[in-house]
Amino acid sequence: MEGRFVSLGDLQQLAMLAVARLGADAYGAAIRDELRRVAGRRVSVPTVYVTLVRLEEQGLVRSSEVEREAGEGGRPRRVFDLTPAGWTELQQARAAMARMWDGVGQPGGAPGSGALGS
Repeated sequence: MEGRFVSLGDLQQLAMLAVARLGADAYGAAIRDELRRVAGRRVSVPTVYVTLVRLEEQGLVRSSEVEREAGEGGRPRRVFDLTPAGWTELQQARAAMARMWDGVGQPGGAPGSGALGS
């Protein structure tokens, strides 16, 4: 667990996971919709972009502009994907959460038993 570790917030993790799920279709509105549909998180497209720009500044995602399909019109879309460092950070965050959940029992357990609410 030595080395570079970025403490990812839950929205950052969810946004990165949405990028991974969407692949080549990972642009602002699609990411927002995925967060709503899968995670039950209601966020605006500007919030998605602010989050992803910060992740890009940290080297965890990268973006590129792609032309829209013929007939769609409008500006090119900014599409995101994870960098190798982003994958590593997500895996480390997942592992840290799993370690924290190890030994956590159900509510109502004996005090000090690792039960929730103790």
